[in-house]
This record gives sequence, C-alpha cells and structure tokens, in this order.
Amino acid sequence: MKVEMLMKMYGLFLFSVALRCLSLQAVVHAQDQSGFISLDCGSPRDSNYTETTTTGINYISDAAFIDTGTGKKILQEFQADTQRQMWYLRSFPEGIRNCYKFNLTKGNKYLIRATFLYGNYDEQDKLPRFDLHIGPNKWESVTLESASLDVKREIIHVLSLSYFYFCLVNTGSGTPFISSLEIRLLKSTIYNTQSGSLNDFARYDIGPTINRTVRYKDDVYDRIWFPYNDNNENWTSISTSLTMESSNDYQPPSIIMTSAGTPKNASNPMEFWLEINNDNTLRFYVYLHFAEIQELQSNESRRLNISLNGKHWYGPFSPYYLSSTTVFSPVPLSGGKYTFFIYKTEGSTHPPILNAIEVFSLKELLPQTDQKDVDAITNIKSMYGVKKNWQGDPCGPQAYTWDGLNCSDDGSNPPRIISLSLASSRLKGDIAPYLSNLTLLEYLDLSNNNLTGTVPDFLSQLPLSVLNIEGNKLTGSVPVGLLERSKNGSLSLSVGGNPNLCSSVSCEKKKKSNIVPVVASVAGSLVLLAAALATFFILKKRRQQGILIRTCNMQIISA
Repeated sequence: MKVEMLMKMYGLFLFSVALRCLSLQAVVHAQDQSGFISLDCGSPRDSNYTETTTTGINYISDAAFIDTGTGKKILQEFQADTQRQMWYLRSFPEGIRNCYKFNLTKGNKYLIRATFLYGNYDEQDKLPRFDLHIGPNKWESVTLESASLDVKREIIHVLSLSYFYFCLVNTGSGTPFISSLEIRLLKSTIYNTQSGSLNDFARYDIGPTINRTVRYKDDVYDRIWFPYNDNNENWTSISTSLTMESSNDYQPPSIIMTSAGTPKNASNPMEFWLEINNDNTLRFYVYLHFAEIQELQSNESRRLNISLNGKHWYGPFSPYYLSSTTVFSPVPLSGGKYTFFIYKTEGSTHPPILNAIEVFSLKELLPQTDQKDVDAITNIKSMYGVKKNWQGDPCGPQAYTWDGLNCSDDGSNPPRIISLSLASSRLKGDIAPYLSNLTLLEYLDLSNNNLTGTVPDFLSQLPLSVLNIEGNKLTGSVPVGLLERSKNGSLSLSVGGNPNLCSSVSCEKKKKSNIVPVVASVAGSLVLLAAALATFFILKKRRQQGILIRTCNMQIISA
C-alpha cells in the first residue's frame, strides 16, 4: 500500500512527506547485494571474500575497473580493529590523473562512497593530500589527519550517461591512494533534487540507546549512520523493542527508528541548527525521519510543527506508529545559519520527537563528454593500444583533457571532440572505422605512423578542415570527395610519404578509362572466337553431309 501526503507550500519552501510507501522490492534488491559494487582496492586480482565481522558485504578486487596503480598493504600495526577491506590499498605514484571506469545504467541513482586509510603503507610517515574527480568535475579534496584514522567521501549521483569515471588527482602534495570504493543502487524516488548531486554532510541516529554506527545489513542501502546525543542534556532518549515497519522508500533502518530523541521538559521544543561559515555559495537539503514508538491511547496524541529561523516550516502532522515518515524540502537552503524547532501543537498530549536526520550539500556538476564520442575514442584507444595517459573523461576538466584532443564545450551541453592528433603514435593497421562516429571532428592528424590499407571514404563525410595522413603505408587512391574539398580550399589535405597512394583525381579517371579498352578487347576476342567456331561447325557439317550423300548414291546404284 502506498499513501502520499499532499505537498504543501509554506513561504519560500515546498515540503514533501512520503508516508507508508511499502518498498519490499527495494528491500529484497538491496539485501541480496545485487545493486552493490564493493571494491577492495589494491587487493590481488580475482580475490573476493565476505566481510564477516560486521556487515556481511561481499568484496572483490578493483583490478577489473582500472589499469593503473600499484597494490599495497598497510602496516600490521594498523590492521587491528579495522575491517578487512581496509588492509589493502591502491597507490598511484605515476600519472597526474588515474581513473576507475564503471559501465552502469543511464538515469539510475547511485550512492558512491570512497574510503581512505593511510596506515603508513609506504613507511614514509607522510600523509598525502589529493583531489577526487567525478567525470569532468572536481568533487572533493582528501586531507588525512592520522595514519590510523580513515576518511570517507560520499555522494548521491544520477548518471546522465551509461558510464561513470571516478578519478584520483595528484596535486603535488603526496601520492594519491584509495582503500575501498563502494557503489549502491538507490530507488529513483528518493533524494530528488532540482539539479546537481548530493554530497553527504551529516547523517545521525538521534537518541540512540547504544553508542554504535549503523550500516548494512541494518540499512538496505548501506548508508552509514552515526550516533547523536544532545550534549547540553536538554534531550532524552525513548525506545521500543518492537520492529519498525519498512514503510517508505527512504527505508531508514529499523534499529535507528525504534529510538528517538525527545525534550526532557515535555513543554519545550527540540532545537538544532545548521551553520555554514564563510561560504554563502553552499546549498543544503535536510531530511528529517520520524516514527511514533509509543502506542498512544485514544485520548493521547503527538502532533508536531516544525519552524525554520522562526518561520513555520512544516506541519502540523502526527508520526505513524512503528512506521517511518520522512519530511524534506525539494528546494535547497542557501548558506548561512539555520535554526530548526520541532514543537508540539496546542492540544498535543506528548512532546515532540525526532528519530534521525540527514543533511546534504548540493554539488552542481558539469556534463560529461557526449556518449557516442566517448565510445568512439575508447574504441580507437583499444584498437591501436594507445599508450598515452588517456584516463577519465576525455574532455574534462580542461586541465586534464586527453593528450591530443580538443573539445567544444559551452558549459551546458555535453562536450564534443573536435580535434584529434595521433601523429607519431606507432599506430598499425587500417584507419580506425570508429573515427566515423566523431561526427564533429574538424582536425585529424594520423601522420608518421605505420597505417596500411586504403583511405576510407567516410573521411569525406566528416566536417574536417585539416586531414594529415602523410608518412604511412597507405595504398589505393585518395577518395574523390577529399580531393575535391582540398581543391576548393575547404580542406587542408596532407598525404605525402605514402609511396603506393595515388593522390590525384586522374587516378580515378584512369581506372575508369582502363575499363573501356579492356571490355572492348574482351568483346572483340569473343566475336572472333564465335566466328571461328561458327565457321568450323559449318564446314564440319558440310563434310558430313557430303559423305552421307555419296554413300546413299552408292547404295542406290548398287540396287
């Protein structure tokens, strides 16, 4: 059964409450880990295991998702009290940008989490600092505070294309590395934004009875929840031993929703605030999770209102018994200080409660390179075994565009490849047919390689203004379309240094003219042969007739 409360407008903010949205399919999907990719980075190729101490998550080696980097292991002294997926790491001492590539599903929503534990793996006792990129965008910087403490970075991201690049970038402050990389498929109905992706800022279990961190299997999406208790002792905790119903698509864990914070003084509101200093460009989304955990009598009630900076934000509403209610705003809050009050309405017999809270910062991301262009250039790389440092998004960020490529980019549409130079790149074989899919290509330089075969006619169909194929072993003739464009000045064409390649229109004319005499010669020969055969058979027939007549005459005379 699915019930959704109507969306209501209060001031500048639009709020949504998702109620009683039974998501059995989502639970099954996540519980069997079919929507999970869990990489133990740097572990031996083909290794796989189940992390048995806490989560039961199945981890595999990252070797199938990246071609660079070196597997290392943290020192023994740092392995105690850490999960197995933290023991290995992948280090990137070479190259400025090193990237993982995942082929996923366009339009799907994923939680992506990277974890870093230094563990003095290189025995240098120097904590590095480096950047993370998602596609053509800088995502975050990684700054480590201790060799024994891990750092996590997490984002919720909708794929605009069917592939995803995750890159580590050397900024000159030490060698980048990564310990684990985890991707979790989410339902499309949750964590929706007007644009952009959601950077994890805070995720708290409010009023827990036990001081523990919660993730999979308790959380079907493998979100990580940290305990939160009010330090000024204005709140207290209440809990139930009953199991919470899987009631909405956000699926907050039952173990979290069966406890809640509530004010010690039942007449007081619950107060918390969000403060962003020195950056008014940041924008945030807030998600509040509620569930009634006390079975109220018919003459009892718990009705709540929420205010933000003294203005009514949402309500009134009553949390459902043992069932989750999620309140959030689709409109982000801009930087500044925000004070939230949750207070009971007049006539409510019970004080306010809050079970869990999530806060995300909004991350606007530039579009990735056009899917067809990426597929084409990736196939070209594979066909020729290109040794350049071609990793990550081909066109971005601009400082890391693939060597030999130039792209068009207006900031709103996916970048397109318009220039490609593979001169002196030791290329062998035919001119790659995948070039035909770079439909906006204006400049192509394949000079000084070992290319063989003919010059394909599809090059005439590309919007090229420069084509350089000199210094190869190409044969045949240059397509007429290229020669005509070169003649009218719309194409700068360089084809020298190919001894067996004809670069004149006369080559085509000569081939055509040679067909006529050959045909005429063959036709003449056939006529002569036919005439000779006809004469032969006529003479032969006459000789046979003459013999027959004479024989007959002889027979008659004899009678």
